[in-house]
Amino acid sequence: MKKIVLAVSLLLLTSCSQTSINSDSNDTPALKQVGEVIDCAEIFQEKLPTGGTTLDCLDQSQGAQLAALRGPMIVNVWGSWCGPCVEEIPHFVSFYEKAKSTVQLVGVNVEEANLKDAQRFVIENGITWPNLYDSDGRSRQFFGLGVPVTWFIAPDGDVAYKHIGVINSEAQLVELTQKYLGITI
Repeated sequence: MKKIVLAVSLLLLTSCSQTSINSDSNDTPALKQVGEVIDCAEIFQEKLPTGGTTLDCLDQSQGAQLAALRGPMIVNVWGSWCGPCVEEIPHFVSFYEKAKSTVQLVGVNVEEANLKDAQRFVIENGITWPNLYDSDGRSRQFFGLGVPVTWFIAPDGDVAYKHIGVINSEAQLVELTQKYLGITI
């Protein structure tokens, strides 16, 4: 029983909870643009038969099936409402500047109050890699419940490693990429 209580406690401590934010207000301040909402088309190299879980792209272009993800790729599941997710974004930004020609980085925004909140977060935080948008939790069957979580996907589409919790530094991302994807940054 103690093990179950401990496991549940750890899960709760490492997960974030969503808070609803009403951002439809007309008095929203102007955005300082340092990031960009990127088209997702180039990240999916394989078309699959219909019927799989499909997510929209944050830029509102055609979405893609999650089963079509092929590596080498790093998939970071995040929400702007998640404090630890916000903490790790600068590490991903600096990592991506160095690694974008070697490994794909894809974000999956989950259960955001609305699309505009997610887009604003991307722009304000310097995110310049493609992001998918999961407004209703459809991706849970692939990625689980808690965020942040970062997946390292091998070239064949298999999961090489799943990192639960915050990425604490760019160096940690470099190390995990080398260890699980065999790519030196």
